[in-house]
Amino acid sequence: MDATNYFSTERVSRILLKLAPPVMLAQLIQALYNIVDSFFVGKCSQTGLTALSVVYPLQLLMIALAVGTGVGINTIMAARLGINKRGEADKYAGIGTPLAIIIWLLFAGVCWLIMPAYARMSTDSPDVINDVVTYGRIICVMSFGLFLESVWTKVLQANGNMRTPMLAQIIGAVTNIVLDPILIFGLLGFPKMGISGAATATVTGQVVAALIVFKGGFRKISRGSIRLRNIREIFHFGMPNILMQSAYTFYILGLNLILSLFSDQAVTALGLYYKWQTFFFIPLGAMQTCIIPVISFNYAAKNIERCKKTFSFAICFGMALMFLGTLCFNIIPVEMLKVFTSDPLVIEIGSVGFHFVGISFIPMVTSLIFPVFFQAVGYSIKSSLLTVIRTVILFVPLGFLFSRLGLNWFWMTFPVTEIITSTVGFIFYKKFLKEHL
Repeated sequence: MDATNYFSTERVSRILLKLAPPVMLAQLIQALYNIVDSFFVGKCSQTGLTALSVVYPLQLLMIALAVGTGVGINTIMAARLGINKRGEADKYAGIGTPLAIIIWLLFAGVCWLIMPAYARMSTDSPDVINDVVTYGRIICVMSFGLFLESVWTKVLQANGNMRTPMLAQIIGAVTNIVLDPILIFGLLGFPKMGISGAATATVTGQVVAALIVFKGGFRKISRGSIRLRNIREIFHFGMPNILMQSAYTFYILGLNLILSLFSDQAVTALGLYYKWQTFFFIPLGAMQTCIIPVISFNYAAKNIERCKKTFSFAICFGMALMFLGTLCFNIIPVEMLKVFTSDPLVIEIGSVGFHFVGISFIPMVTSLIFPVFFQAVGYSIKSSLLTVIRTVILFVPLGFLFSRLGLNWFWMTFPVTEIITSTVGFIFYKKFLKEHL
């Protein structure tokens, strides 16, 4: 069954439960290698573990640009397929490769230049600064594999192919996991590279993943297809995702700067939360990925009821599974922290923080899926506004205000932010339904 019939006639729960597991499995492997990366770096150097927390916002920005561009192409392709215009869909797929290369070149050049200043802004420790520059430059400058893989993956997903991207991410992540200890500690005859070995393992895994999705995701560039209006349309649909992801960069950077006023250990504790968060957010991330082509397809086909059903199923599915994350963060926070560090101050700070952020997981489901829904139906302003409210208007200002009451109070930022954002998203959603039903 092709995408045209599948997205329009198959039961919504069956579509998402078929599409989601491959994405979840791929993201599980991604989360595991993210955790393994921090595990081995933590065994090698505590300053390296702090450096990973400092570089993390830049990695999010890189992912935002890469995945957001792919999402823009994915959304347009799904909409064109929804009205049986496969030729136009393939034309936009062809624009993806050169666009990804251009964005990578710009990103790599800027990051190389600003990395020392960025490191000094985040910490006063010379050892941490050195590790940030070393790790950050390799991760950002050699990220071409990530940019290409992101675009080619979204082309495949727009056509309903979730299996190949899943295999690519799994194999890429396994490559990273295997290379991590070898390059960090100098095993099997390789030189001991320390934190630069962790970065090298990561970018190697990205290149491997890109090579796997190349055959199915790469499309030849149609003559005259790279026009300003085509690129503008791609970013019209991709910008909400880019803003949503890149806003994470700025709010995490802001939170890092606030926590650095207390100690480097507080920054490390926040970084370890985001490592574990990646693992527990797999169901939510899968739903975000899978509902975009389904909702976009049916909205273009004027089937609003199926859009509504898709959204409702994603919310219920995400909340049911995220409840497990809430339990873990509130029952075994110390054990989770000890996986990466033996620093008693990091464990003390993190165990308090994990309790607070754990209770934010349930409202976070809606605060993150509402923007994706509005992105899929072309309401980019509402999607972007929800992201801005969450990451710019609420997170950092609330973090600063709560931090004035003390470090423990700082963590209240998370549940308060998610509840307010979800409330605004619900108001937008009810207005959308009133206009279309």
